[in-house]
Amino acid sequence: MSTPSMLTPQGLAADPSALNALRYGVAKGGDRQSVKEAARQFEALFMRELLKSMREATQKSGLMDNDGSALGSDLLDQQFAVQMTGMPGGLSEAIERQLSRQMNPEGAPTEAPVFKPLNRSAVRAVQREAAGTDVAGVPSTVSRVGAASTRQSGFVAQHGEAAAQVASESGIPASFMLGQAGHETGWGRSEIRMKDGSPAFNLFGIKAGANWKGKVAEITTTEYVDGVPRKTVAKFRAYDSYADSFRDYARLISQSPRYGKVMDQLDSAHGFASSLQKAGYATDPQYAHKLGRAINTALSLQRLNS
Repeated sequence: MSTPSMLTPQGLAADPSALNALRYGVAKGGDRQSVKEAARQFEALFMRELLKSMREATQKSGLMDNDGSALGSDLLDQQFAVQMTGMPGGLSEAIERQLSRQMNPEGAPTEAPVFKPLNRSAVRAVQREAAGTDVAGVPSTVSRVGAASTRQSGFVAQHGEAAAQVASESGIPASFMLGQAGHETGWGRSEIRMKDGSPAFNLFGIKAGANWKGKVAEITTTEYVDGVPRKTVAKFRAYDSYADSFRDYARLISQSPRYGKVMDQLDSAHGFASSLQKAGYATDPQYAHKLGRAINTALSLQRLNS
């Protein structure tokens, strides 16, 4: 029986046969190449999860979403993850060092090293080393692996001041509003616009009902009917500035009886997102999950910039 071959750089990040080959190779000899490849695979798996999380936080639901498109996105994430691993100074080098220390803590040669899973302290050490943190786990530099996208960071920086001002007036955390605005607009990629292409400054997708006396933007949007996405034309509120959008959103959430329970969840991103979905803010059945991720992204960016 031949020994399984190592995963090539073009292989998938979650190839079970390749991972078994790594386990076999390290257990048999623990040579440096086996350890290096194992570290690269750990990094690829980590990068795959990171890409998946960022995709879910930024991607809005659409009419073309289905099991096939989800599979395609997952396979694409796997390939991107493989291509982004193994770079000098990256996470795999930190994992390789931790694996080497765990297999041979005294630095002496061993005949049959045992390949063990990283324990909690080793995982934390890898995370601190890769992210450039101190012993307390406080970020000192932004890792290329864990850095949020430039678009997300720019969006939070652009609207941070307006969100902070409205937060002080309404009590709604700025990170909650920034996360929701980011999710509703794809972090600025798909803002609502007027017929002439000018911005409507509506960051929260608030529709223009019969009682709305201001400007209106009419666009095609996606609504879910019995869990099925459908395209429809709807009217949305339009403002003179982004600051007006934040103020109107805060006024809606804090003063409308419909969202009374939402204001009781200002200490929990999950509770806030779930309450908004239960109150019918959006028809997407996965809205709370997606919004919770977006809020956590905004909160992380705020902490990095503080």
